Amino acid sequence: MKSKKIEKILTKSLQNIRIDKEEALELLNEAELLDLAHYANEKRKALHKKKIVTFVIDRNINYTNICKSGCLFCAFYKSNKEEKGAYLISKEELSKKIEETKDLKGTQILLQGGINPDLDLDYYLNLLKFIKTFNIHIHGFSPPEIFSISQKSNLTISETLEKLIDAGLGSIPGGGAEILVDKIREKISPGKCNSQEWLNVMEEAHKLGLKTSATMMFGHIESNEDIISHLDKLRNLQDKTGGFTAFIPWTFQPKNTKLDNVIKKSPLEYLRVLSISRLFFDNIKNIQTSWVTQKDKIAQLSLFFGANDFGSTMIEENVVRSAGVSYMLPKEKIVSLIKEAGFKPVQRDCFYNLFE
Repeated sequence: MKSKKIEKILTKSLQNIRIDKEEALELLNEAELLDLAHYANEKRKALHKKKIVTFVIDRNINYTNICKSGCLFCAFYKSNKEEKGAYLISKEELSKKIEETKDLKGTQILLQGGINPDLDLDYYLNLLKFIKTFNIHIHGFSPPEIFSISQKSNLTISETLEKLIDAGLGSIPGGGAEILVDKIREKISPGKCNSQEWLNVMEEAHKLGLKTSATMMFGHIESNEDIISHLDKLRNLQDKTGGFTAFIPWTFQPKNTKLDNVIKKSPLEYLRVLSISRLFFDNIKNIQTSWVTQKDKIAQLSLFFGANDFGSTMIEENVVRSAGVSYMLPKEKIVSLIKEAGFKPVQRDCFYNLFE
């Protein structure tokens, strides 16, 4: 039985009254999971009235796994090109991956890589120009990558983004956020940009008309207070710019990482954070489930915990796979899961335009 305090907070969300940080933390710490599910589901229904659940067909191409950051949570990176398994993608391999994506009716390429110290701005510009010859949308480069490119090029973030846009960049994924609390970032990703620098890249991108997604990787060394602080920083920036299209929370996968002693978050803990995200973000319409980390049945269940988007078909995924999670879902299975849950599956593009 929920307390009057919890009930009051939950009711506010359905009355379009903003929940503050303290109230969100109260829900995360104290609310019953099924109460969160009920209210998050009602919030989703209010925002998405036609029972549509969207998905996108794309491919995650990691152009390099060479990275100087050395994040403790990453099982994908290699430290240099001499290390076994280190690579920089060739044009031949890139062409093959893009053509396969288009053959599967893919509408975009998700382009991300490590922070490779050997690459300069010209490499990235030429990479974008080459991909654009295939006439496909590029959803590319996380804020840490863009921040690193700007530093190496002695350009401002805005100047760097303008050059990348001119070369073909169409939108930015929300990677590299992890937890936007510097005391956490200093421990798990000391080689990456700090939280404010991450937010600055997104703000400058939004000012230039680029839409972006936002993410959160939780379940490592953060506290519940850190999770809510992360959500609050994203909501504040969205108030200012309106540039985030969607929010995607996902759980840390410890296998093969330097944090492999961390106990992986349970599906119930994932659903709790997912539902609170839906209740907290009154200014981000789309909440995406993470079937890559949660598998099919929990992803399907998440549609009743506030999620309205099934994310990507992930024709290719390498980063989470490196941490021992290699679950894949073809388009047909995603469509089936959505239908089984009582929703209408609709393919979308990066900007949530629908393909009927």
